Amino acid sequence: MIKAERVCVRHRRRGLVLDGVDLELGPGVHGLLGPNGAGKSTLLRVLATAAAPTEGAVTLLDRSPRIPAQRLEIRRRLGYLPQEFGVFRGYTVREFLSYAAWLREVPGGRIRGAVEDAVRAVGLDGRVDDKLRTLSGGMKQRVGIAQAIVNSPSLLLLDEPSVGLDPHQRTEFHALLRGLSRCGACVVVSTHLMEDVEGACQDVAVLDGGRIAFRGTVAALTRAGGYGRVIGRPDGAAPRQDG
Repeated sequence: MIKAERVCVRHRRRGLVLDGVDLELGPGVHGLLGPNGAGKSTLLRVLATAAAPTEGAVTLLDRSPRIPAQRLEIRRRLGYLPQEFGVFRGYTVREFLSYAAWLREVPGGRIRGAVEDAVRAVGLDGRVDDKLRTLSGGMKQRVGIAQAIVNSPSLLLLDEPSVGLDPHQRTEFHALLRGLSRCGACVVVSTHLMEDVEGACQDVAVLDGGRIAFRGTVAALTRAGGYGRVIGRPDGAAPRQDG
């Protein structure tokens, strides 16, 4: 479902952010770890067709985002939660998710049911008619997850999705991701929490300095000495969010 070949991204100010990334992912839940500035968010933006690589090629859902008609089809089947997402504070949860479904071209007759399924999946069915401005930070994060899954995506990209969730909500979130993978979706979770990787992911890629430093199962990462050892941090300090 995802094939990245020698992907490079250069920023005018930051220089080379991704440096020859090769990555191939199929159905399942895949973790993406890396320290601050490793390029995780940049890679997700490329996979979400929100940015184009400077060099290299990406194939998503057997389609090329370089071709406008194929890029549009990818976006119909894509769910994406960026690290920071905007909401219309005056909208209700239902209105916001209905708008997100409309943008992804969910058929009009299915939008109401799609919204109800999404809010139920994130545990917000009791707040569906509340204004977004009345919600806590954790609830808004769950609205963000709901908008990413409202179109039942084949490809789901989540950047630090469990920020603001309490331990019980995080456990439910892991179960949601595993359920999506059983339906054949490809899910990529960028996170700084090993708990997310261990609780939901079948494998993990570690980015360091814009390159893939490790790719394998969570058990293999443990055998390699853990995240800290892979990126040359003997203290094994947990990675934080990157830009």
